[in-house]
Amino acid sequence: MNDEFYNRGLEKAKQKDYPGAIEEFNRALQLTPYFAEAYFQRGLAYYDLGELLQAVSDYTQVLRLNPQSIEAYYSRALARVALKNLPGALEDVEGAIRLNSNYAAAYSLRGMVRRKQGYIQDAIANFKKAAQLYLEQKDKENCRLCLERIKQLQPPKKPAVPQPNSTIVTITSTNEYFTQLLDKAEKGNTREAIEDLNWVLQADPQDAQAYCCRGVVRCKMGNYQAAIADFNQAILLNFQDAIVYRNRGKARSLLGDHQGAIADFNQALQIQPQDALVYVARGNAYRAMSNYLGAIQDYTQALQINPDDAQAYYNRGIAHTLLEEIQHAIEDYQRAASIFCVQEDWENYQQVLDSLNKIQSSSLDFKKSKSNLLRQRLLRLVGGQWDIAQRLIQQKKDYYPGMTEEWYLQKVIAELERDRGN
Repeated sequence: MNDEFYNRGLEKAKQKDYPGAIEEFNRALQLTPYFAEAYFQRGLAYYDLGELLQAVSDYTQVLRLNPQSIEAYYSRALARVALKNLPGALEDVEGAIRLNSNYAAAYSLRGMVRRKQGYIQDAIANFKKAAQLYLEQKDKENCRLCLERIKQLQPPKKPAVPQPNSTIVTITSTNEYFTQLLDKAEKGNTREAIEDLNWVLQADPQDAQAYCCRGVVRCKMGNYQAAIADFNQAILLNFQDAIVYRNRGKARSLLGDHQGAIADFNQALQIQPQDALVYVARGNAYRAMSNYLGAIQDYTQALQINPDDAQAYYNRGIAHTLLEEIQHAIEDYQRAASIFCVQEDWENYQQVLDSLNKIQSSSLDFKKSKSNLLRQRLLRLVGGQWDIAQRLIQQKKDYYPGMTEEWYLQKVIAELERDRGN
């Protein structure tokens, strides 16, 4: 008979007739006072009615009869949270975890309790553990819910200041969780950041921002091909942000695909035309292709946007040096050194000083060198692209062997000027 009352109680609870369910469970318990499951179900009905103290009392009775009841610990913890008994709730949820270390909901609830107690980092750790367990259980919705809670708990971060010697520009994400992962990678914890991003993508394979974020981390690890694959996937998922093109361009450039890099930088500038970092990156790609005039134009544009960009001055100085415009190079190196000094960036400051000392020591000899002046003149005629100049010189060497370097330079210059009607 007690099973009949119990089953009626379950049916009425299913229909949300909680007073009727409680009445049926009462009858079951009158017949069988040690019926733990009836106490538990009556506790759930009391909880749904908002009668929290009665619910806690029933859950306590369950635990007296069955100290291994994980559900009773968890349910009493929920009720105690509602009653603002946070120490009691924490004790209960830890009891549930002791009985089942893979109980995802318990970790999530412990995260909520720790958040209410003000222990934010502990709360984040619990939500992360819960998300990992939900992921393993293929419970995508609860996994994403935990991720959202993590994002909400992250403190606002100051915009990242790009390091002058950074290979890849750091993303300042609008999503605090991804910002935390990128900050983790910036501090050298790239493996842990990749692991976190992998399980984010397992939870949601359509998360374009996660692909972009993982691409940046892979670039920091030197895995440029995999990084490009991630950036490609982010773009396929319609992540149309200058960040993804800027970083894919840098990865391509590092792999020697300068034309592909320039195409990406062009796309980034279409989206964000005032991004000085992209102009510097594109300038570096032009310089690698021996297009020194194009590089100088980009560095100059970057400096119009950010007049205190020491890297732009330094790179423009290098381009001027390659064009053999020594005085302009010296001026740019000096400006870069001054800014690095103010920023107390002593490593880059020393690098610029070394370049400055080297060029200053050779500048007098350079000014007296006729062949250097001829090279500068030739470079102007070929648009600053030294690889073209070298090919023209080599053609003359092949056709007229045994002549001096100055003779070949003069010969090429004369023919170029003649062809142009100069």
